[in-house]
Amino acid sequence: MDQDQQLIRLICEGDREAFSALYQRHHRSVFTYALHMSGDQQAAEDVMQETFTGLMQSAGSYDAERAPVIAFLLGIARNQVLRRLRYEHRYLTLVDAEVEALSASENSSQLTIRNEIVETVRKSVLSLPTHYREVVVLCELQEMTYEEAASVLACPVGTVRSRLNRARKMLIEKLRLLHGEDAAEAAPDSERCYA
Repeated sequence: MDQDQQLIRLICEGDREAFSALYQRHHRSVFTYALHMSGDQQAAEDVMQETFTGLMQSAGSYDAERAPVIAFLLGIARNQVLRRLRYEHRYLTLVDAEVEALSASENSSQLTIRNEIVETVRKSVLSLPTHYREVVVLCELQEMTYEEAASVLACPVGTVRSRLNRARKMLIEKLRLLHGEDAAEAAPDSERCYA
């Protein structure tokens, strides 16, 4: 039994320290997923809290044979994000926290260009239909395998592959329309900037 599974077992027994340990191990991944899906820092924080609150109620339903614990947590987060997206019906601007972490050696013009590219790619990802955005966030930004993403999404691996392929094509086309061929060629590098 791996450490996460052991923590889930202890959480089911009411162990608060186990809950805290699991939270410390995975809260950033849940937050990042929610941020990339919603585009809003406050919504991502709320989803993260709701996910771990939901874990306290649903830890007993975790099945180690179906998926790793992180996939279980992202499945809970996914349900929270989709509920919010259904009610909000809008796209929100992402807080560009990663830009603050850029090295001080970059001059302001390089930083401005990078910010513009990152924001363009982010807006393009946020404009994707939800089922395509999910696979981009899980496979490209969370770096999950197809199998792990399929577990989170409760769909076949082939569906994840086909959605990701279609999402990539949609992103390339959106970037071409927005900025011409040069932006589309920059997309792979700029995607890494916001992962």
